[in-house]
Amino acid sequence: MNIYSRKQVWKLLLIVVAVLIGISSLWVTNNLVKKLSLEERKKIELWAEATKQLNRNENLNQDISFIFQVIRNNETIPVIVTNNNDSIVNFRNLDSLRTDDTTYIRSRLNRMKIHCKPIEIIISDKLTQYVYYEDSTILIQLLYYPFIQLTVIFLFILVAYFAFSSSRKAEQNQVWIGMAKETAHQLGTPISSLRAWTELFSLKKDVDNEILTEILKDIKRLEIVTERFSKIGSGTTLVPANILEILNNVINYMKTRTSSKVQFKIQFPQSGELLVPLNSALFEWVIENICKNAIDSMDGAGTIEVSLYDQMQVLFIDIKDTGRGIPKSKYKTIFQPGFTTKKRGWGLGLSLSKRIIEVYHNGKIFVKSSEMNVGTTFRIALKK
Repeated sequence: MNIYSRKQVWKLLLIVVAVLIGISSLWVTNNLVKKLSLEERKKIELWAEATKQLNRNENLNQDISFIFQVIRNNETIPVIVTNNNDSIVNFRNLDSLRTDDTTYIRSRLNRMKIHCKPIEIIISDKLTQYVYYEDSTILIQLLYYPFIQLTVIFLFILVAYFAFSSSRKAEQNQVWIGMAKETAHQLGTPISSLRAWTELFSLKKDVDNEILTEILKDIKRLEIVTERFSKIGSGTTLVPANILEILNNVINYMKTRTSSKVQFKIQFPQSGELLVPLNSALFEWVIENICKNAIDSMDGAGTIEVSLYDQMQVLFIDIKDTGRGIPKSKYKTIFQPGFTTKKRGWGLGLSLSKRIIEVYHNGKIFVKSSEMNVGTTFRIALKK
């Protein structure tokens, strides 16, 4: 299991654990709310019984202080008492600033009728009162508290994730830049030495000029590679360049270093001019990386088709191969540093390509389509 597969597994496990914690919290709170709701109903039943006893009290000498204490103790549960005709007889714990508003009290009564079954107070054969009530403010707060708590925790985790992710990406960028510049620096000395040796050999009469020419080509190639690495992390300047010429040069270069079993098809003019703001050295690197990946995917035998579509403001470049294909779940993963399906490889080619296109050229690169054992099409979108 590679690093990205393990990462996906850990993410999935953390999400499952978070969901279980959330469900457990809601379940516990919901049970607690139900228990408290039953306790509040018992209090209201006791309050109703006290009210009944107070209304039916015939013995004026009887001590009714306990009854008054029961009635006064309800300071949190909203209560409305009605008679047989549904007229409001009494109420308690409503909004004190709106108790003169009959519309407000009637609307609260309607809500209470939906909320619970009324408690009957049979005072006499002809007089029955009905006690309606709602959950107390404390109970309502307790009901919504876990949702608020989970939302706050989620937002905190989200902010922390983005903060750490940004910090990690910044560190990764610094490592990328440092490695690239160090590579360019290390290549510079032997390239200069090779250039000097070729100049020395060219002065000799018995040197095969054809071999010397090929050596010079390879040295030139090393210089291009060094230039590419040196530009990573630097302020890249884009200048208008003929993209038709660049694509043709890259494809011709790939043809000379690829088996004859790989066929290249060009779906754009081989001559003419189409200017696009580019850093030519870095852009060529992107096309090479995609073509090399295509060749590996085809096991060195197949067809690579390069197409170009001019859409006025945007230019699309499609590179299609007849290789193994890419699973849809890996469309984004393949651009992550270190991801590779090859036994030998660092998994940096597509990651560098994405950085070059999206960071330096303000464009987009993505998998346009792919079908297993049929082929893949990469698309590059550039602003003109």
